[in-house]
Amino acid sequence: MLKKILRVIFTIIGLMMGYLIGRAVVHTNYFVQLGYTTSNPIKTVLFLILSTLFFGIILFLLSPLINTIIIKIMDYIEKSAQKLPATEMLFGTAGAIVGLLISALFVNLLANIPVIGAMLAVFIALVMAILGAKIAIKKREELISLFSNIAIKKSTSNKDKKGKGDYNGHAKVLDTSVIIDGRIFDICQTGFIEGTLIIPNFVLEELRHIADSSDGLKRNRGRRGLDILNKIQKELNIEVQISEKDFPEIAEVDSKLLKLAQVLNGKVITNDYNLNKVAEFQGVPVLNINELANSVKPVVLPGEEMRIQIVKDGKESGQGVAYLDDGTMIVVEGGRKHIGETKDVLVTSVLQTAAGRMIFAKQKGEV
Repeated sequence: MLKKILRVIFTIIGLMMGYLIGRAVVHTNYFVQLGYTTSNPIKTVLFLILSTLFFGIILFLLSPLINTIIIKIMDYIEKSAQKLPATEMLFGTAGAIVGLLISALFVNLLANIPVIGAMLAVFIALVMAILGAKIAIKKREELISLFSNIAIKKSTSNKDKKGKGDYNGHAKVLDTSVIIDGRIFDICQTGFIEGTLIIPNFVLEELRHIADSSDGLKRNRGRRGLDILNKIQKELNIEVQISEKDFPEIAEVDSKLLKLAQVLNGKVITNDYNLNKVAEFQGVPVLNINELANSVKPVVLPGEEMRIQIVKDGKESGQGVAYLDDGTMIVVEGGRKHIGETKDVLVTSVLQTAAGRMIFAKQKGEV
């Protein structure tokens, strides 16, 4: 379809070119030398028709070749664009625009130079655009971190002035792991977290360090944490404050976190199992996201009937495995031969582990 449209377009362009060229020739001495005169309208019209048809036919015949070249160029650009990450394209475009704006400051002066002025101005503009794009792409990670940190500080600066340090025992101190995890945003959105969320400055520094890491996985985790903080600031009606308190004599971030919670008479929100145990030992109240997730999973009692789909085989011989919507694993005795099928089962026992809840079941009607 695209080839047909392009062929029609090029044919129309050829017809227009032929007409315009014919008109230009009619008003020249060369037209008179051919034995024609503008006083003879019939010959003039015939000449314009022949000129229009001639160039229209030429472009009609050449359009398949032109179409092939255009399509190859489009495919090359498309494949090259697909290989580039969206952030590189965005920052590259922004950098090129900035480069062009900078070049505009002195391009007008270059354009006034005789003969080579216009060419020099175009060359300088292209160089500045390319240079701006390259710099923006190379520095994109630093720019992302910079903008994220500015947004966090700007949105919390006003809140810090209202009642700095007065939390009435309701301060919730966030650690790095729970920010990166992201579920804290959903929990705050439900309204189950009350009081002020405290973001220690040393936790922010750790997030920035992770976001600037050369390791791709760590870098993405750090950026995710900064994105979660921005979402909490912008989308939730909950007070968030950055604490500038630091404890230079303490080296580890987790130890600083517990000390800050003690100073503020608050609680630590985490999903770190080891930090949870240390906090309990030191008498610091902890809200563990993983414990909350396990506690709100549906309660299942032995003897209850369930309808599930067996998706894979289990560790033991003959066992099949299914999952509830919340990720709870169900081990079905004799379910291996029914993989891919939906079966009615009876719960035989429920095992609660540190990793979560596991349900054991057997097929309904099985002796």
